[in-house]
This record gives sequence, structure tokens and C-alpha cells, in this order.
Amino acid sequence: MREAHPAVVARNNQHGRRDSPQNCILLRVSIFLPFGCARTQMTAHSPMFLPDEFNAAEYFIDRHMREGRSARVAIECGDMRITYGQLFASVNQAGNALKRLGVRMEERVLLLLLDTPDFAAAFFGAIKIGAVPVPVNTLLKSADYKYLLNNSRARVAIVSQPLLPLIQEIPRQELIFLERVLAVGGAEGEMNFAQLLASSSPELEPAPTRKDDAAFWLYSSGSTGPPKACVHLQHDMVVSTERYAKAILKISETDRFFSVAKLFFAYGLGNGLYFSLSVGATSILLPGPPRPQSVFEVIERHRPTLFFSVPSNYVKLLAHPADKRELDLSSIRHAISAGEALPPSMFHRFKQRFGVEILDALGSTEALHMIISNAPGEVRPGSSGKVLPGFEAKIVDDNDCPVPRGEVGNLIVKADSACACYWNEHEKTKNTIVGHWLRTGDKYHQDEDGYYWYAGRSDDMMKVSGVWLSPVEIERVLGEHAAVLEVAVVFWKDDDELFKPAACVVLRVGTAATPQLARELQDFVVTHLPIYKRPHWVEFLPELPKTATGKVQRYKLRSHAQSAISPP
Repeated sequence: MREAHPAVVARNNQHGRRDSPQNCILLRVSIFLPFGCARTQMTAHSPMFLPDEFNAAEYFIDRHMREGRSARVAIECGDMRITYGQLFASVNQAGNALKRLGVRMEERVLLLLLDTPDFAAAFFGAIKIGAVPVPVNTLLKSADYKYLLNNSRARVAIVSQPLLPLIQEIPRQELIFLERVLAVGGAEGEMNFAQLLASSSPELEPAPTRKDDAAFWLYSSGSTGPPKACVHLQHDMVVSTERYAKAILKISETDRFFSVAKLFFAYGLGNGLYFSLSVGATSILLPGPPRPQSVFEVIERHRPTLFFSVPSNYVKLLAHPADKRELDLSSIRHAISAGEALPPSMFHRFKQRFGVEILDALGSTEALHMIISNAPGEVRPGSSGKVLPGFEAKIVDDNDCPVPRGEVGNLIVKADSACACYWNEHEKTKNTIVGHWLRTGDKYHQDEDGYYWYAGRSDDMMKVSGVWLSPVEIERVLGEHAAVLEVAVVFWKDDDELFKPAACVVLRVGTAATPQLARELQDFVVTHLPIYKRPHWVEFLPELPKTATGKVQRYKLRSHAQSAISPP
């Protein structure tokens, strides 16, 4: 019989059990092959045994006490330094506090929290007692929180003090299930989270959850409709850690993680919390908004080795002036991007200015984290990279038949980290999860070397002159123009009710929006692409509408009034 994972041995020994096929569940997890190995090895993976009884909080938090990391720093947040021992105690106190409030296994706990150590305590404290934390976007409005509270049926919400007014202005009679609000930072009329923790025991046994129990929910961004809750399981974070963070980034105990994407995002939750906790490393948190100056200050003060961001933030960082000296990013061994396809021009500009390569990747809330990624030393700018070892990907047509290599089709993936379902959305679940396969909603093509190239969302593609046209292809070309800061291409109907591409452009500072420049941009596209891909319209905007994750809200641009737009 194969040897069990050390964490499992320790856990089972603690309870007087022996590993056996009867009490272990086989999870397929990638072996840590160098990414440059022969392609025949890319899907090679060795089994990792997890016990039937498995609690993610025991794996990511408790384990470090047995492994001697109590004094190591787990989280840095401004002047705060939280050791693994302190985090272990606060997680236990949070779990005990929730139990005192009557929270039971499988009940949801809504987390409306800024990126601070309290997030980690509340998140893993809920998981440890078998409850289900539901981190939600901190940038929404009261009406959104009313929907999320009622949809999740959370009886308890833990809320950062600056965000409390957004909850308090909702009439309580309209919140069907909410009974308690715990205020982080304190607030009149609400229970104080810190005081509740202080009066709770720092000792807590993990609930007897199973690896396929619900562990936490993450809501989709809702850019095309009401958010859907992705139900993630106890083992999902382990899978994402093994197959991406360890296999591709080669993370270790000496790494220091800093994520611009916040912890309530699937992307940020891995980057900023459970990746670092998986190896006993340090997470660097920024509670406030990731403005360029704040991001650079955190980098220069805390010296992260891994930096995670999104394309829109990389644009802002590149636009930030150097002033008297160039900013020092020398501590960063890898910069990572996700959320949208990273333009090649941005990759080259960032590397030229800061000496750091950006590893673009594809992930989703449904898949929890990355499923396709570039790897160190094998970056192909403009591509999303290759499918992760141990995962599978296919590009298929609308009938789910594979398309020839090089042709654009629908990307579907097989990933052990994929969510079990959408909460209370049976039909949408069936449309997205088909057996072992997850429909990503993305259009891709794969080149001869196995790299995947993003071609837009499924509903962003359009036939022009009888040919499928990807807005991303036009965006990549326009992004190379010296006057363009950001661009999004959508399709509008012309006078003949035929769809044509329209370029919505944000210009660099100091560049004037003129009809002459619009024509210049159209001609620039034609020098690189066939004439039918020439934007029929060019509109200059002060900024592009985006979700909180930094994704362009193309539906807003598609519905944009065209009465003032005419082809130059």
C-alpha cells in the first residue's frame, strides 16, 4: 500500500487510527514535476490519501502546532505580526464563540470583512466547527447584502466596523434569517467580535467533517445577473494548493505572499491566505483599497516574494510615476495575473520596467483557483499557459465535440477543486457542471505547443462577415498603440442591424481624444488584422466599467447608448 500523506498520519495517530483503504479517500494530486519536463509527464500525478474524516481548518491551521511553527509569523498586516500560535488560538476562539451563539454544523456564517487577521480567524473558526463561512464582496451596496444574507440564510454575520452601516440601513424585518451581527472593530448596538473572542476558550477540537462536506461558499461576481453561490468542499483548497501553488510556483515556508485581489475573491483567498498557510509561510494583508501608492509601499516595506494582481491593477502600477527613484520590486520572484487575459504589451512593459515576469493564468470561482497557467521559464506572452498537471482541459464545439487544434471553441475542464454545485440553482448547475467536467464559459484555442489562448467569453464572440470574431484579438492589437491605456471591444448593430466591432478606449494621460486619433486607431488595427476586424466605431471613455474583481463589464458597454457614436 502507498504511504499516506504525513499530515494524515499525524491526524490518524492522534485519534488512534491506522490508515487503510476503508478510512481513506483517494484524491488525485499532481506530483511536483518541473514544468519543463516532457509533455507526456504533464498529466502525471500520484495519489494523496485524505481520511474520510477531514477538516480543512485542522490541515491549514492546527497542523502547524504539531510541526513546530507556533512562533513563525503567519500574517503581517501593517504593524501587526500574528504568529501561527496566535492564529491557532484565535481560530479556536472564533469557533467557540460561534458555537456559543448557537451556530451548528452546515449553517452559513456571512463574512463581510476587510483583509485583516480577523478574516482568517472567522473563516477557519467557522470551518473548524463544521459551519460554512460565506465571504462576500466588500464593495457592494445594501441591496446586494440584503440579497446575499437572505440567499445564504446566514443567522450570523461578522462585519468590519466601516462596513456596518451598509448592513444596519437594511430594515431588519427584511432580513428573514439574520439574528446576530458581530462587529469587528466594535460598534454601538452590535456584539463586539474581539470581546467575544477574548471570552472564548482557545482550545477546540475540529468537527468530524468529511472531505466532501461543504466547507465554504464563494459568490460569483454577478456581472451578468444575480450572484450564484459556489459550494466548495473541505478538500478543494488542498487540491488548488497542490496543483498550482506547489506544482507551478514551488511555494515554500520562506515565501511571503501579497495579493492585490482581496480575500473574499476565490483568487485572493488562495493567494492571500490558504496558499501561505499550507506551507507555514507568511501572508501580507492590505485592509484598504489597492491604490498604486499603497501597493508599492507594502511591497517595499514587507518585501513579498510572490505578488498576485489583475491586469487592470498592473495598468495602474505601470502608470504610476517613478518620481525621484524607481520603485524596488527586487524581492518578488514571481508576479501572477488572472481575472482577464494579460495583454502581451503589458507583460513586456512590466518586465522591462521592474525586471519581473508576469505569469498569466486562468481560474474561476467555480474552479476555486487556477486551472491553466504559464510557468516560470516557459511564459508565452498573451497566452494563459498550459493546463495544470493533474487537471484536464478540452476545447469543444456547441455539441461538446472536440474541435481541431488551432480552432476556437468552448473550454471545459476537469478539476478536483471544482465546486459541487450552485446553491439553490439546480438548472444553472446542470448547465455548468456536466459529470466531471466544468463549463468555463470561455472561448479558447490551443496552439501546437499546448498553450491556451483566450478568445473571449462565450457570449462575447460574434460572427462578422460570416467569421467568428474575438474581441480579445482586436484588443491585443489596440493595446500595442502608444496612445491606448485600456481598451474593450464589444459588438453593436449598425444601420443595417448587422453586428460590427466597437472599440471603447481609455487614453493615456496627456493624449487628446480626436477624430483623427480614432481613425489612426482603426488604421492601426488594419495593419495587423484583416479588414473585417477593423473597429466600426471608436469611442473614448474616461474609464471602463468593471466588476470588483477588475473584469470589464462588457454588458454595460454593449448596452451603451450609440446615438452619440458615429463612425469617424
